[in-house]
Amino acid sequence: MSRHAASLSLRSFAGLGRALLAAIAVGTLVAACAGNQAALSDIRYDLGPLEAQPAPPSLPPLKVLEVSAPPTLDHDGILYRISGDAQRESRYANSRWTMSPARLLTQRLRTSLSSRATVLSGADAVPAPMLKIELTEFEQVFDNANSSSGVLAARATLMQGGKVIAQRSFISRAPASSQDAAGGAAALRAASDDFAGQIGAWLSVQAFAGTP
Repeated sequence: MSRHAASLSLRSFAGLGRALLAAIAVGTLVAACAGNQAALSDIRYDLGPLEAQPAPPSLPPLKVLEVSAPPTLDHDGILYRISGDAQRESRYANSRWTMSPARLLTQRLRTSLSSRATVLSGADAVPAPMLKIELTEFEQVFDNANSSSGVLAARATLMQGGKVIAQRSFISRAPASSQDAAGGAAALRAASDDFAGQIGAWLSVQAFAGTP
């Protein structure tokens, strides 16, 4: 083989090596990006631990039923909406709740109210007042590109002996610290805690309060 031919062969081999290394590098980058995308597509949020609260007035034993919600809230999507647009809401593509908002709120209410009452489920045979919550809104609402809030709306019905003692609609709103799913989830956590506090205060002034 001539020197010229050998030189061409070496240059061809070197070029092939560089191309192969480049292909490996690109493949690694694509895999890394795919891995990051997979991680981003599975971000889950819950309401976090309940913060310590001052000792509230005690309540009698209370049945806290599972929170009900319409089909639009019967999923794990984190919803957001532009303020004033009542007919269109969207879900974040890469972030979800660990369970439906109704189930998250059921757990939150039972945990919060257990600090002042013996909390029972609807399946318990013990006679006790019954609290029913119907969740109607649980979403991040954007006023503009730089401002949003977590908004929770629900109706509470208190029953005893098959009769309605009281009924009231509640709205709780908390500002979001960032205009994304993480900010919305944190704001809805704060709104949920505020709602639980409102429910506790409302229950404490009902006719059954303080009775055995």
